[in-house]
Amino acid sequence: MSDLLHPTATDPRGLIFITSSAFADMDAWHATAAELRREAPILRVEADGWTPFWAVTRHADVFEVSRRSDVFWNTVRSAPGPDLTYDMLEALGIDPPRTLVHLHGEVHNKYRAVTNDWFKPAAVKHLQAAIDAIADEFADRLVELDGRCDLATDIAVPFTIRVIMSIFGVPERDERTMLELTQGLFGAADPEYLGDFTDPFDLITSNIKKFEAYFDQLTADRRAYPTDDLATVIANGEVDGAPLGDIERLWYYIIVATAGHDTTSYALSGGFEQLLRHPDQLAALQADPALAHPAAEEMIRWTSPVRSFFRWAQEDVELGGTTIAEGDVVLTSYPSANRDEAVFERPDEFDIHRPDADKLLSFGLGMHYCLGAQVARREVRTMLAKVLARVDTIELDGEPEWSGAHFVSGVKHLPVRYTLR
Repeated sequence: MSDLLHPTATDPRGLIFITSSAFADMDAWHATAAELRREAPILRVEADGWTPFWAVTRHADVFEVSRRSDVFWNTVRSAPGPDLTYDMLEALGIDPPRTLVHLHGEVHNKYRAVTNDWFKPAAVKHLQAAIDAIADEFADRLVELDGRCDLATDIAVPFTIRVIMSIFGVPERDERTMLELTQGLFGAADPEYLGDFTDPFDLITSNIKKFEAYFDQLTADRRAYPTDDLATVIANGEVDGAPLGDIERLWYYIIVATAGHDTTSYALSGGFEQLLRHPDQLAALQADPALAHPAAEEMIRWTSPVRSFFRWAQEDVELGGTTIAEGDVVLTSYPSANRDEAVFERPDEFDIHRPDADKLLSFGLGMHYCLGAQVARREVRTMLAKVLARVDTIELDGEPEWSGAHFVSGVKHLPVRYTLR
């Protein structure tokens, strides 16, 4: 919604971090971010309707903010948004989000422990057979689609939502509902996902209420008839010996459902877009499927679907030569950090053979490292290998289209034409 506020700033370049439409042209976005890394790597941004913040663009500084969870805290306003959004939700009596993103310190650790065992590497490894089966199903759709499709909406999005729904243990018939709710909530500035935007706050609150109704029913079912799925774990989860509160449980469901597919689908669609622009790398992947592992890392580095978070300084601290005062807000720019020339060789070149891709910060670091990072990695490399095993040739069939959202975004339409093996 930042575009609707027509913000102004002391340095207009700082608006790229909060203006949703800026993320629909990532070449221009990265050109500006590169300027800032050179000239103002920690930039004070004062924009109408927003709490002033420091935009942190270098890898080393984003790393330091992420590492120093004792100083830089997540709060209920960690998802960057205009003040009006939060103020209005509070005025309407809507409880602020209480997800792992918004909680900090010991309380965060306690809530993370509810599902942590589900996302440990050994547990995630056992999900591979299910991920393979789902990937096969969607890769097989290439036959039905008859040589032309939108690889984003026809393959990447439904594949990733099917995976997270299978982990939850909910029926396939509910996938369309879940997709509409998640895109309406976290695609929240892209007109394509908004529907009727006459009253934006009514739209957001309506989506939250729909989530609440859906997951309340799911909770009641899993309490009465527990199974071995993640929904059962959350429905029956406890912190300090007491059941999760209604708000905490609702937002636990929401963050897993949304973060579990939006980010991964954007990594897939944006990564495929680059492969289609680099046919030599595409051919190398088809010749050697083992390259899917490093290719997935490069796709995740390149796309950086989570654009940023806000963190609050709990004391005066020096960061990259700049004094950040107690109470100040910093914005961690992951797309910029993942293109930092001081860390990555030829950072603006997509390269599946890249030896330094493991330095990516797309999943965060430290206390708030993405709980589902290992699932996301497996999804990307599995779907990548499955698609390329089925096509003989594949190329762009029009220009890709990027979503206009400043929090989570990426390639939302990827028209392709292909022939099968």
